[in-house]
Amino acid sequence: MKRNNKKQFPKQRILAAYMALLLVFTTYVALDTFVITRVYGDAANLSSEQENDSAQSGSDSDIQGSENIELPDTNSGEDETSSQESSEHKHGGKHKPDGSHGPGSHKKSVSTGSSDQSGSSGSAGSSDSDSSNSSSAVSTASDSYSDSNISISLKEYRQNDTTIYVADVTLSSPEYLKTALAQGVYGKNVTDKTSSIASDVSAILAINGDFYGTQEKGYVIRNGQLYRSAASNGSEDLVIYKDGSFEIINESEVTAEQLVAKGAVQTLSFGPALIENGSIAVTADEEVGKAMASNPRTAIGIIDDCHYVFVVSDGRSDASEGLSLYELAEFMESLGVETAYNLDGGGSSTMYFKGSVVNNPTSGGNIKERSVSDIVYIGY
Repeated sequence: MKRNNKKQFPKQRILAAYMALLLVFTTYVALDTFVITRVYGDAANLSSEQENDSAQSGSDSDIQGSENIELPDTNSGEDETSSQESSEHKHGGKHKPDGSHGPGSHKKSVSTGSSDQSGSSGSAGSSDSDSSNSSSAVSTASDSYSDSNISISLKEYRQNDTTIYVADVTLSSPEYLKTALAQGVYGKNVTDKTSSIASDVSAILAINGDFYGTQEKGYVIRNGQLYRSAASNGSEDLVIYKDGSFEIINESEVTAEQLVAKGAVQTLSFGPALIENGSIAVTADEEVGKAMASNPRTAIGIIDDCHYVFVVSDGRSDASEGLSLYELAEFMESLGVETAYNLDGGGSSTMYFKGSVVNNPTSGGNIKERSVSDIVYIGY
């Protein structure tokens, strides 16, 4: 018996050492994924370290491993560098190198209810034909902003047992539609609250962006600068061009460098597209990853030249159930958009206007803001 114990003792020590090493490794991976920040440079100066880091970041966003996840398509794949270019945007006709629209451009007149904003070409809202469970609140002076370049009207809707906030935006120039990174830095796990990022850049209006920092791949072009050019195979992105037009692209079909050459100033890679060419682009049973059907949502849409809508819905509470992707698409269609795109949702969904958070962000069952990687905003 003594002899057997002596033989088993080294095996027990080896097992204990193995378990200790496994614990250390697991702890490091968890910290690297969720806590350790890494500041990156732009795409021209990226080190190989960025692309070799294979840990899938979950941060605090709605991706796999989080509560009520919302997961964009992160399937890895080779970057197809085909020179094929799209000849038309999904809105505004052909895109010219100088940023102007071709003969295919058109304007869409939308009659959408009352608005107190001045100088706007029309405020998005529900028409008389909307369903009975939809209603709008009349804007007041505190719900609008207007100067010589920017006009914003904010309205609140109730549809599908959900509170939805719509900011109708008309700009004199697309240069006032911008994005900003948390702490002004591009990197992994670099986050801040939407309201804090918005305040740092003196935004008038802001919504959360695509939470690029939770992904290892996917194009990141912000305010004309290319930060990440590694394609996420099959990812459906929203591209915003210098002329303010929107286009939905597939990263498997065009490179980030080609987009920059065409005049792209922003790419957002959460998705999917909700509206293309004025029609719903998702199916009734389509969802993001393993997300629940009803969630807080964030979306952006274009109605006409320099005429946009920022949309955020509350959810996951007794007061507001939340929307499915298809319900969000239906609502965006009712606003008269030509192209609309789904951004990061769940606890990330936040709208900021004139110094305050407008909606009720829900994170971990509590009403509080979640820290995110980036925002889309209107400002100077």
